[in-house]
Amino acid sequence: MAAAPFHTRPGRPYPLGATWDGSGVNFALFSEHATAVELCLFDAANPAREVRRIAVSERSDQIWHVYLPEARPGLLYGYRVHGPYAPADGHRFNPAKVLLDPYAKAVAGGVSWDDALFGYRPGEAETSAQPDPRDSAAFVPKCVVVESAFSWGEDRLLRTPWHKTVIYEVHVKGFTARHPQVPPELRGTYAGLASPPALEHLQRLGVTAVELLPVHHSVAEQHLVDRGLTNYWGYNSIGYLAPDSRFASTGARGEQVAEFKTMVKRLHQAGIEVILDVVYNHTAEGDHGGPTLCFRGIDNAAYYRLETDDLTRYRDYTGCGNTLNLTHPRSLQLLMDSLRYWVLDMHVDGFRFDLASALARELHDVDRLSSFFDVIHQDPVISQVKLIAEPWDLGEGGYQVGNFPPGWAEWNGKYRDTIRRYWKGDWGQVGELAYRLTGSSDLYEQGGRRPSASINFVTAHDGFTLADLVAYTTKRNDANREENRDGSDENFSWNCGAEGPTDDTAVRALRERQQRNVLATLLLSQGVPMLSGGDEIARTQRGNNNAYCQDNDTSWFAWPPMGSAARLLDFTRRLIRLRLDHPVFQRRRFFQGRRIHGSAVKDLSWLRPDGTEMTEEEWGNLQGRCLGLLLAGDAIEEVDDEGLQVSDDTFLILLNAHDEAVPFVLPNHQPRIEWEPCLDTRDWAPVLEGRLFKGGEPYPLEGRTLVVLRQRVKESA
Repeated sequence: MAAAPFHTRPGRPYPLGATWDGSGVNFALFSEHATAVELCLFDAANPAREVRRIAVSERSDQIWHVYLPEARPGLLYGYRVHGPYAPADGHRFNPAKVLLDPYAKAVAGGVSWDDALFGYRPGEAETSAQPDPRDSAAFVPKCVVVESAFSWGEDRLLRTPWHKTVIYEVHVKGFTARHPQVPPELRGTYAGLASPPALEHLQRLGVTAVELLPVHHSVAEQHLVDRGLTNYWGYNSIGYLAPDSRFASTGARGEQVAEFKTMVKRLHQAGIEVILDVVYNHTAEGDHGGPTLCFRGIDNAAYYRLETDDLTRYRDYTGCGNTLNLTHPRSLQLLMDSLRYWVLDMHVDGFRFDLASALARELHDVDRLSSFFDVIHQDPVISQVKLIAEPWDLGEGGYQVGNFPPGWAEWNGKYRDTIRRYWKGDWGQVGELAYRLTGSSDLYEQGGRRPSASINFVTAHDGFTLADLVAYTTKRNDANREENRDGSDENFSWNCGAEGPTDDTAVRALRERQQRNVLATLLLSQGVPMLSGGDEIARTQRGNNNAYCQDNDTSWFAWPPMGSAARLLDFTRRLIRLRLDHPVFQRRRFFQGRRIHGSAVKDLSWLRPDGTEMTEEEWGNLQGRCLGLLLAGDAIEEVDDEGLQVSDDTFLILLNAHDEAVPFVLPNHQPRIEWEPCLDTRDWAPVLEGRLFKGGEPYPLEGRTLVVLRQRVKESA
């Protein structure tokens, strides 16, 4: 640090972060309780070596700022923040620790776990009255000043209507990590996801949006690293404006920003939206015993929810040690500035909020009128993109499915649970199933929302893959090195024969049929379907239902799909095409249960196996596992973008979760009706395709199958 100091100017308090203006760089950092701030610059060739410290003397409205006219993009920097080290008062300042800028747009390097990362003296996390003096500079990543210019051309947000959306949840690395047609240097990267083979798969599959597991810069926890594992999923964010350099093929000194933008641009050119899974509920600094990497050392009391009766402790609604304090205006500003940046600068189309209930807690209870919702609804940018909540957290009263306000969609956990119970053969599910198939009006209609508020899913990154759901009755998480104690205790017993891999032909056939049943139910339900990436090619994690720490072939996709996996891919493509080709499967409004626009039948009718319509009284006593729903294509109470009435074919969906076949009498509600099978999950393609069934004729509905038939009106002789 003997080099001559940079020439400095006072700079500006906004925007926060490091901003290159073409002539120099403005640095601005919020800290309410700091007594002094130092900007630290690091050697580009040796990022562990600090070359300059610059006292940031200007402070405006609790924002410390300085301008360096000689600074350029690529500069590595961090902060040291002075103030009281008084955990009992909620303060943990320690200038021996180099801190990341919360507004850094790129981060170079990773955490090298060492005792110097911790702000307290070893063994004294709660009781130490003195901070730990060891310098952490050699062990922390560094922030990077970035060049924000990018040639977007005509790229814009796609704004695909919710009812026409099919979401594909996917991990950036896992998707292409071992794809033989992706160049080796691009596998597992942003560029790999945007490569022609990857785009071709997504386009041929027919999905309209990718929902990326977290791409904010994250940290692998020490306990994982010590066991030779890593945080593969990335739900441990530390940089809310920085794309994670783990997925960059071009470099980590700001190049990852341009690579991410290129990925978004190419996905948009392919007609595919980009939705980010974002983790604003907690940070990678963990509980009171965690490291000092960023927020804790900048202003612990402002950024974190602390226990009111013990300020040394963190209120933990997330199970990850801390909860971001969104009751503080600067923390809330960080969240909003981050969201706005990803939309305006990175062209992201929407967000899925991890443990969103934690974000909505004002004091303790989840509050629908919290400032979090207020600022999002009032924001002219964020309110116009796709907003998806994971509507639960781990705190009391945290399960909030159906309770988020208008403007939000939700991961519908009740949909997941009902579809699973139904297809594994549980009794008494038909009444609940009816709600889930038709958009969950019991959850969303009263609050003024539409079927698109329901993000329907049966599997996701967290839990069994679809192939494993039908093959395992208990989790197999030994590779996580927690003695199989981690992960949810899913035990579904789908009656598909011996657990795990098998050579038994009948068992394999039943498992394949159950996968088809789940996919067909998911993609033909009202609401927005979310397909867990890889389920379309029977991806297996060999029974691991918590593969968050498995950055290996446990989690990576197996390419190319062969045999039954290839057939499942073709089946899924046909399902998505069927959904997107027919408005009757993607209604914007809930069914009314009545005739509309002179239709010959009600917009929705529920049928018994004898072909007659169920009565209201029967719903309360339903114990069977077989039902039909008639969707009238000429009774859609909607108009298209040109103001024309939407109409479609009429379809009949038959579901049978019994082991035995059920002859299902087909409706005969008007003269000359015939029914054409277009999907039957008993096999990969409709066994009876091309045959027409007369109204009143029984259809041979096999056990554990779903069938879709299209209504035809026989021409007069």
